[in-house]
Amino acid sequence: MPETSSCLLLFGATGDLARRMLLPSLYALHDDELIGANLRIVATARSEHSTEEYRAIAREALERYLPEDRKASGKIADFLGRIEYQALDANDPDGYRLLAEKAGDISGGLSIFLSTAPSLFEPTIHGLASAGLTESNVRIGLEKPLGFDLASSMEINDAVASAFAEHQIFRIDHYLGKETVQNLMALRFANTIFEPLWNANGVDHVEITVAETVGLEGRSGFYDDTGALRDMVQNHMLQLLALIAMEPPANLDATSVRDEKVKVLRCLRPVEASEMVRGQYSGGAVNGEVVGSYADDLGNASETETFVALRAHIDNWRWQGVPFYLRTGKRMAERRSEIVIQFKCVPHNIFAARGGTMTSNRLVIRLQPEEYVRLMVMAKEPGLDREKVTLREVPLDLSLTQAFSKVRRRIAYERLLLDLIHGEPTLFVRRDEVEAQWTWIDGIRRIWAEKNVGVKPYGAGSWGPSAAIALTERDGVSWHE
Repeated sequence: MPETSSCLLLFGATGDLARRMLLPSLYALHDDELIGANLRIVATARSEHSTEEYRAIAREALERYLPEDRKASGKIADFLGRIEYQALDANDPDGYRLLAEKAGDISGGLSIFLSTAPSLFEPTIHGLASAGLTESNVRIGLEKPLGFDLASSMEINDAVASAFAEHQIFRIDHYLGKETVQNLMALRFANTIFEPLWNANGVDHVEITVAETVGLEGRSGFYDDTGALRDMVQNHMLQLLALIAMEPPANLDATSVRDEKVKVLRCLRPVEASEMVRGQYSGGAVNGEVVGSYADDLGNASETETFVALRAHIDNWRWQGVPFYLRTGKRMAERRSEIVIQFKCVPHNIFAARGGTMTSNRLVIRLQPEEYVRLMVMAKEPGLDREKVTLREVPLDLSLTQAFSKVRRRIAYERLLLDLIHGEPTLFVRRDEVEAQWTWIDGIRRIWAEKNVGVKPYGAGSWGPSAAIALTERDGVSWHE
């Protein structure tokens, strides 16, 4: 397989993902000359458009979603010249022949970005195969959702595997393209100060929070069929957990990194009913704006969860006995994605006799909206009182935004599309990872069904149901808020 593809086939080219993320990301790669001048982009979707009509759609998307400095580079017309369009009904076998004709000579390598409904994966793969678009010099990127449980995920993966070898398949989790997520490995494995404490001897517990202030945002059909557990926990949050908990890989190659991640996922202990909370937002106020309930937004009553909190355990040597608290939800108090490593207290407080009280160290890794690493440490307040020592928690901050202020911040899809085109699989998810994730998630959903675990209401603009607070407080822990 050539290292770099000469053609990119972009499915779902008229959809929201393409307009908001994919086209701006591809333009950024073009603007920075990170893709070859010979790379052609063939866009396809169900809608009937000529190439010129689609270029107008793409131009409108770029004018709307590109940052101003990108627009100022004046390369939009040049970028649009790379693009051709071919309409395709995924269920029409003859359409793939026309798509192959539009792609033309792919001897220089073809990369496919496939974003489609789960029900269309099988006919799409068969259509690509019938048109000769699955040869050994082709790689395919798969955007979620890849099924709704282990069985459907395996069915989709089997369909893809019928035409592509595993090394040709690039399963996308856009969180892995975020700079701060990639920095987790640098933080852990490029600094000696953390590794001796990064285990059950030094860590009391770990929290992973992905909180959104938005509601359905036009995704009502998809979201009501999916829910927070499958939309966020199954992929993004379990990938973050794996990166935090994995053993040091031998090298920074795809096999070594993904081998270590899947070991963690296979060590996840099944969650008990007492270790999980389902929630659904009711009416409230978010950022000072009055908002309705989930039922209001959806238009009807539903038992779909918009909030999940879990206490997870990793049954291996490094993490035995350390709880991992996961929570995610919509219409939360603020938009925040972060990982909190709560270290254990020092074994003996030498300042106690003089009134010094201590808080254990805490490492906060903020992924969004700000990007920073903050280590909370104890320090003595200035003063001349010899009979008393006042200790206070103070932050040691590394703002990635400020530290790398002269380096352009990238959209996650810029990295993922570039790696797909160049055939670098490290930031993509292997099949055994996906199946380990689904195995754990299916166990949770099975308990929900068997125990009839319903959704608990929480006010929009809050941090979730009170049961989520109780989940941690039973262990003497409070969520980092």
